[in-house]
Amino acid sequence: MTATPNTIHIVLEQLCVGLYVHLDIPWLDHGFARNSFKISNEEDLAAIKKLGLKKIRFDPARSDCSPSDLSPQTKPVAAVEITAPTAAEITVMEAKKARVERLNQTRNAVSQCEKQFAKAATTIRSISRNIFSRPQETREEADQLVQQMLDSLLINKDVAIHLMNDKIAGEEMYYHSLNVTVLAMMLAKELGLPAADIRLLGTGCLFHDIGKIEMPSRIVNKTEALTSAERNLMQQHCQYGDAIAQKLGLPGKAIEIIRKHHEYADGSGYPMHLKAEQIPFLVSIVTIVNTYDNHCNHPNPLDSLSPYEALSIMFTQQRKLFAPDPLNVFIRCMGVYPPGTIVRLSDGTLGMVISVNSGMPLRPSILIYDSSIPKSEAIILDLISEPELNIGASLKPRQLEPEVYDYLSPRKRMSYFMETHKTPARAR
Repeated sequence: MTATPNTIHIVLEQLCVGLYVHLDIPWLDHGFARNSFKISNEEDLAAIKKLGLKKIRFDPARSDCSPSDLSPQTKPVAAVEITAPTAAEITVMEAKKARVERLNQTRNAVSQCEKQFAKAATTIRSISRNIFSRPQETREEADQLVQQMLDSLLINKDVAIHLMNDKIAGEEMYYHSLNVTVLAMMLAKELGLPAADIRLLGTGCLFHDIGKIEMPSRIVNKTEALTSAERNLMQQHCQYGDAIAQKLGLPGKAIEIIRKHHEYADGSGYPMHLKAEQIPFLVSIVTIVNTYDNHCNHPNPLDSLSPYEALSIMFTQQRKLFAPDPLNVFIRCMGVYPPGTIVRLSDGTLGMVISVNSGMPLRPSILIYDSSIPKSEAIILDLISEPELNIGASLKPRQLEPEVYDYLSPRKRMSYFMETHKTPARAR
Protein backbone atom coordinates (compact mmCIF):
# COMPACT_ATOMS: atom_id res chain seq x y z
CA MET A 1 0.00 0.00 0.00
CA THR A 2 1.29 3.45 -0.86
CA ALA A 3 1.60 5.72 2.14
CA THR A 4 -0.77 8.65 2.19
CA PRO A 5 0.91 12.10 2.13
CA ASN A 6 0.59 12.60 5.89
CA THR A 7 2.23 9.29 6.85
CA ILE A 8 5.85 8.17 6.89
CA HIS A 9 7.38 4.69 6.79
CA ILE A 10 9.70 3.75 9.63
CA VAL A 11 11.35 0.49 10.69
CA LEU A 12 10.28 -1.45 13.75
CA GLU A 13 13.29 -0.31 15.80
CA GLN A 14 11.88 3.24 15.68
CA LEU A 15 8.52 2.37 17.19
CA CYS A 16 7.74 3.85 20.57
CA VAL A 17 4.76 4.55 22.80
CA GLY A 18 2.84 7.60 21.60
CA LEU A 19 3.21 7.07 17.84
CA TYR A 20 0.01 6.99 15.78
CA VAL A 21 0.50 4.04 13.43
CA HIS A 22 -1.24 2.39 10.47
CA LEU A 23 -1.16 -1.40 10.05
CA ASP A 24 -1.13 -2.26 6.35
CA ILE A 25 -2.50 -5.76 6.80
CA PRO A 26 -6.06 -7.13 6.87
CA TRP A 27 -8.03 -6.16 9.96
CA LEU A 28 -8.58 -9.80 10.94
CA ASP A 29 -4.83 -10.50 10.97
CA HIS A 30 -4.14 -8.58 14.17
CA GLY A 31 -5.67 -8.13 17.60
CA PHE A 32 -6.19 -4.35 17.60
CA ALA A 33 -9.60 -2.70 17.41
CA ARG A 34 -8.63 -0.68 14.34
CA ASN A 35 -5.93 -0.63 11.67
CA SER A 36 -4.98 2.90 12.69
CA PHE A 37 -4.37 3.80 16.34
CA LYS A 38 -1.97 5.34 18.85
CA ILE A 39 0.51 3.00 20.59
CA SER A 40 -0.54 3.16 24.24
CA ASN A 41 1.95 0.92 26.05
CA GLU A 42 4.74 -1.64 25.80
CA GLU A 43 2.22 -4.43 25.26
CA ASP A 44 1.05 -2.69 22.07
CA LEU A 45 4.67 -2.44 20.92
CA ALA A 46 5.29 -6.13 21.52
CA ALA A 47 2.10 -7.11 19.70
CA ILE A 48 3.01 -4.99 16.65
CA LYS A 49 6.50 -6.49 16.46
CA LYS A 50 5.01 -9.99 16.37
CA LEU A 51 3.02 -9.20 13.22
CA GLY A 52 6.04 -9.78 10.96
CA LEU A 53 6.04 -6.33 9.37
CA LYS A 54 9.41 -4.94 8.23
CA LYS A 55 8.19 -1.36 8.09
CA ILE A 56 5.22 0.47 9.46
CA ARG A 57 3.54 3.80 8.72
CA PHE A 58 3.08 6.51 11.31
CA ASP A 59 1.26 9.85 11.24
CA PRO A 60 3.40 12.68 12.69
CA ALA A 61 0.40 15.01 13.10
CA ARG A 62 -1.47 12.55 15.31
CA SER A 63 1.51 11.27 17.29
CA ASP A 64 2.60 12.41 20.76
CA CYS A 65 6.30 11.98 19.98
CA SER A 66 8.83 11.37 17.21
CA PRO A 67 10.14 7.93 16.22
CA SER A 68 13.18 6.69 18.10
CA ASP A 69 16.51 7.65 16.51
CA LEU A 70 18.63 4.91 14.98
CA SER A 71 22.32 4.94 15.91
CA PRO A 72 24.95 3.24 13.73
CA GLN A 73 25.21 0.50 16.33
CA THR A 74 21.55 -0.29 16.16
CA LYS A 75 21.06 -3.87 15.16
CA PRO A 76 18.19 -5.06 13.03
CA VAL A 77 15.28 -6.55 14.88
CA ALA A 78 15.85 -10.26 15.20
CA ALA A 79 13.35 -12.52 13.55
CA VAL A 80 10.53 -13.33 15.90
CA GLU A 81 10.52 -16.97 16.79
CA ILE A 82 7.25 -18.64 15.93
CA THR A 83 5.93 -20.14 19.12
CA ALA A 84 2.60 -21.27 20.44
CA PRO A 85 0.40 -18.27 21.27
CA THR A 86 0.55 -17.11 24.84
CA ALA A 87 -2.51 -16.87 27.05
CA ALA A 88 -2.50 -13.09 26.57
CA GLU A 89 -2.39 -13.45 22.78
CA ILE A 90 -5.21 -15.98 22.85
CA THR A 91 -7.25 -13.51 24.90
CA VAL A 92 -6.55 -10.75 22.36
CA MET A 93 -7.65 -12.89 19.42
CA GLU A 94 -10.74 -14.07 21.27
CA ALA A 95 -11.57 -10.41 21.87
CA LYS A 96 -11.07 -9.75 18.14
CA LYS A 97 -13.41 -12.62 17.25
CA ALA A 98 -16.00 -11.25 19.65
CA ARG A 99 -15.55 -7.79 18.09
CA VAL A 100 -16.02 -9.25 14.60
CA GLU A 101 -19.16 -11.01 15.77
CA ARG A 102 -20.51 -7.74 17.23
CA LEU A 103 -19.63 -5.95 14.00
CA ASN A 104 -21.55 -8.53 11.96
CA GLN A 105 -24.52 -8.26 14.31
CA THR A 106 -24.51 -4.48 13.97
CA ARG A 107 -24.32 -4.68 10.17
CA ASN A 108 -27.18 -7.18 10.14
CA ALA A 109 -29.24 -4.87 12.35
CA VAL A 110 -28.58 -1.93 10.02
CA SER A 111 -29.44 -4.04 6.98
CA GLN A 112 -32.68 -5.21 8.58
CA CYS A 113 -33.52 -1.63 9.51
CA GLU A 114 -32.95 -0.42 5.95
CA LYS A 115 -35.28 -3.11 4.59
CA GLN A 116 -38.00 -2.17 7.06
CA PHE A 117 -37.46 1.52 6.38
CA ALA A 118 -37.84 0.99 2.63
CA LYS A 119 -41.02 -0.99 3.21
CA ALA A 120 -42.44 1.69 5.53
CA ALA A 121 -41.60 4.48 3.07
CA THR A 122 -43.35 2.54 0.31
CA THR A 123 -46.43 2.28 2.52
CA ILE A 124 -46.45 6.03 3.17
CA ARG A 125 -46.08 6.68 -0.56
CA SER A 126 -49.09 4.43 -1.20
CA ILE A 127 -51.09 6.22 1.50
CA SER A 128 -50.42 9.63 -0.05
CA ARG A 129 -51.28 8.51 -3.57
CA ASN A 130 -54.42 6.54 -2.75
CA ILE A 131 -55.92 8.67 0.00
CA PHE A 132 -58.80 9.90 -2.17
CA SER A 133 -59.26 6.96 -4.54
CA ARG A 134 -59.07 4.19 -1.92
CA PRO A 135 -59.59 5.82 1.51
CA GLN A 136 -60.51 2.62 3.37
CA GLU A 137 -57.43 0.82 2.06
CA THR A 138 -55.32 3.83 2.96
CA ARG A 139 -56.59 3.81 6.54
CA GLU A 140 -55.89 0.08 6.87
CA GLU A 141 -52.34 0.47 5.54
CA ALA A 142 -51.66 3.23 8.03
CA ASP A 143 -53.06 1.19 10.92
CA GLN A 144 -50.89 -1.80 9.99
CA LEU A 145 -47.72 0.29 9.74
CA VAL A 146 -48.31 2.00 13.09
CA GLN A 147 -49.09 -1.34 14.75
CA GLN A 148 -45.87 -2.88 13.40
CA MET A 149 -43.84 0.02 14.77
CA LEU A 150 -45.67 -0.15 18.11
CA ASP A 151 -44.97 -3.89 18.36
CA SER A 152 -41.27 -3.18 17.87
CA LEU A 153 -41.33 -0.55 20.61
CA LEU A 154 -43.02 -2.93 23.03
CA ILE A 155 -40.69 -5.85 22.25
CA ASN A 156 -37.46 -3.94 22.78
CA LYS A 157 -36.61 -2.64 26.24
CA ASP A 158 -34.31 -0.04 24.71
CA VAL A 159 -35.03 1.48 21.31
CA ALA A 160 -32.14 1.69 18.86
CA ILE A 161 -32.60 4.48 16.33
CA HIS A 162 -30.57 3.99 13.14
CA LEU A 163 -29.48 6.54 10.56
CA MET A 164 -30.63 5.42 7.12
CA ASN A 165 -28.93 5.64 3.74
CA ASP A 166 -29.77 8.75 1.70
CA LYS A 167 -31.14 6.76 -1.23
CA ILE A 168 -32.77 3.86 0.56
CA ALA A 169 -36.35 4.77 -0.34
CA GLY A 170 -38.29 7.13 -2.55
CA GLU A 171 -39.18 10.78 -2.68
CA GLU A 172 -38.05 13.08 0.12
CA MET A 173 -41.55 14.09 1.18
CA TYR A 174 -42.11 10.58 2.56
CA TYR A 175 -38.96 10.70 4.70
CA HIS A 176 -40.31 13.52 6.84
CA SER A 177 -43.57 11.81 7.79
CA LEU A 178 -41.70 8.62 8.59
CA ASN A 179 -39.03 10.42 10.62
CA VAL A 180 -41.61 12.27 12.69
CA THR A 181 -43.56 9.06 13.29
CA VAL A 182 -40.50 7.05 14.36
CA LEU A 183 -39.10 9.72 16.66
CA ALA A 184 -42.45 10.68 18.19
CA MET A 185 -43.36 7.08 19.00
CA MET A 186 -39.92 6.51 20.51
CA LEU A 187 -40.30 9.63 22.65
CA ALA A 188 -43.79 8.61 23.76
CA LYS A 189 -42.49 5.25 24.92
CA GLU A 190 -39.71 6.89 26.92
CA LEU A 191 -42.29 9.20 28.50
CA GLY A 192 -44.20 6.13 29.66
CA LEU A 193 -47.35 6.68 27.61
CA PRO A 194 -49.78 3.74 27.27
CA ALA A 195 -49.79 1.73 24.06
CA ALA A 196 -53.19 3.12 23.02
CA ASP A 197 -51.89 6.69 23.11
CA ILE A 198 -48.69 5.74 21.26
CA ARG A 199 -50.82 4.18 18.54
CA LEU A 200 -52.94 7.33 18.21
CA LEU A 201 -49.76 9.40 18.16
CA GLY A 202 -48.32 7.29 15.35
CA THR A 203 -51.47 7.66 13.27
CA GLY A 204 -51.49 11.42 13.71
CA CYS A 205 -47.81 11.66 12.77
CA LEU A 206 -48.20 9.62 9.60
CA PHE A 207 -50.87 12.05 8.40
CA HIS A 208 -49.60 15.24 10.07
CA ASP A 209 -48.62 16.91 6.77
CA ILE A 210 -51.28 15.29 4.59
CA GLY A 211 -52.83 18.71 3.96
CA LYS A 212 -49.82 19.61 1.83
CA ILE A 213 -51.18 17.49 -1.00
CA GLU A 214 -53.68 20.35 -1.48
CA MET A 215 -50.82 22.88 -1.75
CA PRO A 216 -49.16 23.87 -5.06
CA SER A 217 -46.03 21.74 -5.50
CA ARG A 218 -44.02 24.85 -6.43
CA ILE A 219 -44.57 26.12 -2.87
CA VAL A 220 -44.19 22.80 -1.06
CA ASN A 221 -40.89 22.06 -2.85
CA LYS A 222 -39.54 25.60 -2.91
CA THR A 223 -35.95 25.81 -1.60
CA GLU A 224 -35.82 29.60 -1.30
CA ALA A 225 -37.55 31.53 1.48
CA LEU A 226 -41.32 31.75 1.05
CA THR A 227 -42.95 35.11 0.44
CA SER A 228 -45.48 36.35 2.98
CA ALA A 229 -48.36 35.26 0.74
CA GLU A 230 -46.80 31.83 0.16
CA ARG A 231 -46.18 31.37 3.88
CA ASN A 232 -49.81 32.23 4.68
CA LEU A 233 -50.97 29.70 2.09
CA MET A 234 -48.59 27.02 3.37
CA GLN A 235 -49.88 27.44 6.91
CA GLN A 236 -53.32 26.40 5.71
CA HIS A 237 -52.08 22.81 5.30
CA CYS A 238 -53.12 22.24 8.91
CA GLN A 239 -56.77 23.05 8.15
CA TYR A 240 -56.70 21.11 4.88
CA GLY A 241 -55.21 18.13 6.72
CA ASP A 242 -57.95 18.35 9.33
CA ALA A 243 -60.62 18.13 6.62
CA ILE A 244 -58.94 15.13 4.96
CA ALA A 245 -58.57 13.36 8.32
CA GLN A 246 -62.27 13.92 9.07
CA LYS A 247 -63.19 12.25 5.76
CA LEU A 248 -60.91 9.31 6.58
CA GLY A 249 -62.56 8.92 9.95
CA LEU A 250 -59.32 9.20 11.91
CA PRO A 251 -59.56 9.29 15.73
CA GLY A 252 -60.02 12.67 17.38
CA LYS A 253 -56.59 12.74 19.03
CA ALA A 254 -54.93 11.99 15.67
CA ILE A 255 -56.89 14.84 14.06
CA GLU A 256 -55.73 17.17 16.85
CA ILE A 257 -52.13 16.37 15.91
CA ILE A 258 -52.78 17.11 12.25
CA ARG A 259 -54.41 20.46 13.02
CA LYS A 260 -52.14 21.67 15.85
CA HIS A 261 -48.63 20.29 15.21
CA HIS A 262 -47.31 23.80 14.49
CA GLU A 263 -48.57 25.29 17.78
CA TYR A 264 -45.82 26.44 20.16
CA ALA A 265 -45.89 26.78 23.93
CA ASP A 266 -45.27 30.54 23.83
CA GLY A 267 -48.26 31.16 21.54
CA SER A 268 -46.18 31.97 18.46
CA GLY A 269 -47.38 28.98 16.46
CA TYR A 270 -50.31 28.51 14.08
CA PRO A 271 -53.12 28.22 13.13
CA MET A 272 -54.70 29.10 16.52
CA HIS A 273 -51.74 30.58 18.46
CA LEU A 274 -52.35 28.24 21.38
CA LYS A 275 -50.22 28.46 24.51
CA ALA A 276 -48.70 25.68 26.61
CA GLU A 277 -51.72 24.77 28.73
CA GLN A 278 -53.94 24.74 25.64
CA ILE A 279 -51.81 22.32 23.63
CA PRO A 280 -52.67 18.60 24.04
CA PHE A 281 -49.79 16.51 25.36
CA LEU A 282 -49.56 14.28 22.26
CA VAL A 283 -49.40 17.40 20.10
CA SER A 284 -46.54 18.79 22.23
CA ILE A 285 -44.53 15.65 21.44
CA VAL A 286 -45.07 16.05 17.70
CA THR A 287 -44.15 19.73 17.82
CA ILE A 288 -40.71 18.82 19.18
CA VAL A 289 -39.82 16.06 16.72
CA ASN A 290 -41.34 17.95 13.77
CA THR A 291 -39.19 20.99 14.56
CA TYR A 292 -36.10 18.81 14.96
CA ASP A 293 -36.58 17.08 11.63
CA ASN A 294 -37.30 20.38 9.85
CA HIS A 295 -34.02 21.75 11.23
CA CYS A 296 -32.08 18.72 9.97
CA ASN A 297 -33.89 18.43 6.64
CA HIS A 298 -34.41 21.95 5.35
CA PRO A 299 -35.87 22.29 1.82
CA ASN A 300 -32.49 23.73 0.86
CA PRO A 301 -29.90 21.18 2.11
CA LEU A 302 -27.33 23.95 2.46
CA ASP A 303 -29.48 25.47 5.21
CA SER A 304 -29.89 22.20 7.12
CA LEU A 305 -28.40 21.89 10.58
CA SER A 306 -26.43 18.92 11.81
CA PRO A 307 -28.34 16.80 14.36
CA TYR A 308 -26.01 18.08 17.08
CA GLU A 309 -26.66 21.71 16.08
CA ALA A 310 -30.43 21.15 15.87
CA LEU A 311 -30.68 19.78 19.41
CA SER A 312 -28.37 22.48 20.74
CA ILE A 313 -30.47 25.28 19.23
CA MET A 314 -33.74 23.74 20.39
CA PHE A 315 -32.44 23.52 23.96
CA THR A 316 -30.57 26.81 24.23
CA GLN A 317 -32.45 29.19 21.93
CA GLN A 318 -35.91 27.71 21.35
CA ARG A 319 -36.71 26.10 24.68
CA LYS A 320 -39.66 28.42 25.27
CA LEU A 321 -41.42 26.90 22.27
CA PHE A 322 -41.73 23.41 23.75
CA ALA A 323 -43.12 21.53 26.71
CA PRO A 324 -40.09 21.08 29.00
CA ASP A 325 -40.46 17.44 30.02
CA PRO A 326 -40.83 15.98 26.50
CA LEU A 327 -37.98 18.18 25.25
CA ASN A 328 -35.61 17.01 27.98
CA VAL A 329 -36.49 13.36 27.41
CA PHE A 330 -36.11 13.74 23.64
CA ILE A 331 -32.62 15.17 24.02
CA ARG A 332 -31.70 12.35 26.39
CA CYS A 333 -33.04 9.71 23.99
CA MET A 334 -31.29 11.11 20.94
CA GLY A 335 -28.11 11.50 22.94
CA VAL A 336 -25.68 14.36 23.04
CA TYR A 337 -24.50 13.01 19.68
CA PRO A 338 -27.57 11.97 17.63
CA PRO A 339 -27.33 9.74 14.54
CA GLY A 340 -25.62 11.60 11.71
CA THR A 341 -23.22 13.49 14.00
CA ILE A 342 -19.55 13.57 12.97
CA VAL A 343 -17.33 12.87 15.98
CA ARG A 344 -13.72 12.56 17.05
CA LEU A 345 -13.13 9.75 19.54
CA SER A 346 -10.87 9.97 22.57
CA ASP A 347 -8.06 8.24 20.64
CA GLY A 348 -8.29 10.74 17.77
CA THR A 349 -10.26 8.48 15.43
CA LEU A 350 -12.90 10.17 13.24
CA GLY A 351 -16.32 8.67 12.66
CA MET A 352 -20.04 9.22 12.20
CA VAL A 353 -22.75 8.18 14.64
CA ILE A 354 -25.06 5.76 12.85
CA SER A 355 -27.29 4.62 15.70
CA VAL A 356 -28.07 5.49 19.29
CA ASN A 357 -29.62 3.28 21.95
CA SER A 358 -32.21 5.06 24.06
CA GLY A 359 -30.99 3.27 27.17
CA MET A 360 -27.37 4.43 26.81
CA PRO A 361 -27.45 7.55 24.60
CA LEU A 362 -23.82 8.49 25.35
CA ARG A 363 -22.56 5.16 23.96
CA PRO A 364 -23.73 5.15 20.31
CA SER A 365 -22.51 3.05 17.39
CA ILE A 366 -19.87 4.79 15.25
CA LEU A 367 -18.90 4.23 11.61
CA ILE A 368 -15.10 4.56 11.76
CA TYR A 369 -12.86 6.27 9.21
CA ASP A 370 -9.81 4.14 8.46
CA SER A 371 -8.04 4.71 5.15
CA SER A 372 -6.54 1.21 5.24
CA ILE A 373 -9.97 -0.45 5.21
CA PRO A 374 -12.28 -0.25 2.17
CA LYS A 375 -15.31 1.96 2.68
CA SER A 376 -17.60 -0.98 1.92
CA GLU A 377 -16.04 -2.88 4.85
CA ALA A 378 -15.83 0.06 7.26
CA ILE A 379 -15.64 -0.83 10.93
CA ILE A 380 -18.65 -0.03 13.09
CA LEU A 381 -17.80 0.33 16.77
CA ASP A 382 -20.53 -0.02 19.38
CA LEU A 383 -19.23 2.12 22.24
CA ILE A 384 -21.27 0.08 24.69
CA SER A 385 -18.81 -2.74 23.97
CA GLU A 386 -15.72 -0.48 23.80
CA PRO A 387 -15.48 0.99 27.34
CA GLU A 388 -11.98 2.38 26.78
CA LEU A 389 -13.24 4.76 24.09
CA ASN A 390 -15.32 7.91 24.45
CA ILE A 391 -16.51 10.69 22.15
CA GLY A 392 -14.12 13.59 22.49
CA ALA A 393 -15.76 16.18 20.24
CA SER A 394 -18.48 16.84 17.67
CA LEU A 395 -17.38 18.20 14.28
CA LYS A 396 -19.11 19.92 11.39
CA PRO A 397 -18.93 17.94 8.12
CA ARG A 398 -17.15 20.84 6.45
CA GLN A 399 -14.30 20.44 8.93
CA LEU A 400 -13.41 17.06 7.42
CA GLU A 401 -10.67 16.49 4.88
CA PRO A 402 -12.11 15.55 1.45
CA GLU A 403 -11.04 11.90 1.70
CA VAL A 404 -12.60 11.58 5.17
CA TYR A 405 -15.81 13.28 4.00
CA ASP A 406 -16.09 10.89 1.03
CA TYR A 407 -15.48 7.89 3.27
CA LEU A 408 -17.99 8.76 5.98
CA SER A 409 -20.50 10.28 3.51
CA PRO A 410 -22.35 12.64 5.89
CA ARG A 411 -26.02 12.55 4.96
CA LYS A 412 -27.54 15.38 2.97
CA ARG A 413 -30.82 14.33 4.56
CA MET A 414 -31.27 12.63 7.91
CA SER A 415 -33.63 9.66 7.93
CA TYR A 416 -34.22 7.40 10.91
CA PHE A 417 -35.77 4.07 11.70
CA MET A 418 -35.94 1.82 14.75
CA GLU A 419 -34.76 -1.76 15.09
CA THR A 420 -37.67 -4.10 14.42
CA HIS A 421 -36.36 -7.25 16.08
CA LYS A 422 -35.66 -8.13 19.67
CA THR A 423 -32.03 -7.53 20.59
CA PRO A 424 -30.20 -9.40 23.36
CA ALA A 425 -29.57 -7.52 26.58
CA ARG A 426 -26.14 -5.93 26.81
CA ALA A 427 -24.04 -5.26 29.83
CA ARG A 428 -24.08 -1.69 31.09
